[in-house]
Formats: sequence, C-alpha cells, structure tokens
Amino acid sequence: MNIPHNKKIYFASDQHFGAPTPEKSFPREQKFVAWLDLIKKDAEVLFLLGDLFDFWFEYKTVVPKGFIRVLGKLAELRDSGIHIYFFVGNHDLWMYDYFEKELNIPVYHTPQEFVFNDKLFLIGHGDGLGPGDKGYKRMKKVFTNPFSKWLFRWLHPDLGVRLAQYLSVKNKLISGAEDVKYLGEENEWLVQYSKQKLKSKQYDFFVFGHRHLPLEITLSEKATYINLGDWISYFTYGVFDGAAFELKKHTDQ
Repeated sequence: MNIPHNKKIYFASDQHFGAPTPEKSFPREQKFVAWLDLIKKDAEVLFLLGDLFDFWFEYKTVVPKGFIRVLGKLAELRDSGIHIYFFVGNHDLWMYDYFEKELNIPVYHTPQEFVFNDKLFLIGHGDGLGPGDKGYKRMKKVFTNPFSKWLFRWLHPDLGVRLAQYLSVKNKLISGAEDVKYLGEENEWLVQYSKQKLKSKQYDFFVFGHRHLPLEITLSEKATYINLGDWISYFTYGVFDGAAFELKKHTDQ
C-alpha cells in the first residue's frame, strides 16, 4: 500500500482499559479517545497492537460491559474510511469476531507482514515470541486451548468476568514490574526474535507492544525494532509518514 500525501499510519498498544478499576481507568480512556479524535484528520491506517482491554472474553451472545466511548470512536474512525487492524494481546486473547462483525476491524492472533511505501513491516503484540518466557508460553497454550475456553464459557459472565479481571490486574498491572524495566538488548527477547527473523528475510521495521516500554533499537543498516510503550505510564504511540517512523508522546491538548 502506498500512503497518500499528507496521510500517516498510527500505532498504539497496551491501554489496559478497566485496570485497576473501571473508575481509575476512565481518565486514561478519555485521553485515548481524545488522541483518536486528534489523529482522525490525517490517519490512513491505525494499528492497535493488543491489550486494549485488561480483560476481554466473548461469549456467544455477551461481551464485557463498558468501554463504550472507545468502541464508539473506533466505529466512527472506521466508518470514515480509516483502515484499522487489531492484534490480540495476552489480556484480550479471547477475542473472536465481535470487532470484525460490529466494527469491520480485522483481528489477528499472530504477527503479520505489511508493506507501506515499499517498507516491509512485521507487526504484532509480541507475547510469547523469542527465546525464554517458557512459563508464559505454557500458560498461553492452556488459555488458548479450545477445551479451556469451553469450560470458561460455562461460567456465568458476572462470575467469569469478575474472576478474570481480578487475576488480570493482580498478575499483570500490579505485580508485573518486570515489564517496565529495560533488560538490555541481549536480554530483550523481542529484539532477539527480530534479529532471528532478519536472518531469513529483510525487514525495515519490527513493531510490537507488550513490553510497556517505548523503545527504538537499530538492528542493522536498514532494520529497526520499535516497542510502542503503553497508555498507563507513557502515553506513547508510533507514527509512520511514508518515509520515517517516529515514537511520540500524547499530551493533553
């Protein structure tokens, strides 16, 4: 895809709306909606790279309560012709076809390649990629197992959602302090994953979330690794203008 003149591609990740409570999350939700309003004037494409919600599970006829301002604004942007792509994260990995049916937003469960202005991107949330993190990888296999999802669906939503929200906040946003510490290039497993991918194919940009840190690391003469940060502490996002990629911070207007 060639980006039209004066148009841009935007990237954001790890909003974790609903955590630690809906009330405390609400100001962040308002800030994100304001940002969506701001980019509407020149956005050609918007990538949401996962963990938009701190917990999301789609029953056959029920989705979690709340987030109406964010969902409504995404519907508005999509209806205006802006392309939006959603990648599930480890907190909203139980997403199925609600976004596709209600918002016309494609949902991806694995990293995908995109070409913009002859630049090759590899884009994804980032959880479970690269070396190490074996405990999480085993846990993810359990959570994504069809039988596990079938069992959880039998819990009444009032019980299932409350239980999952408690565990999600307890294990990630509060006690996940390791996610906000830079480990060094050799120990950042998404950096290692990107370097491994470069051995078989030339990419220009690797764009991920999940780490909650805004990072931009040069991997080779042509390739760059970017982590988008989050909308909890940093309020950072990525923007590609057709030639260059830049990490920016959203500030209240």
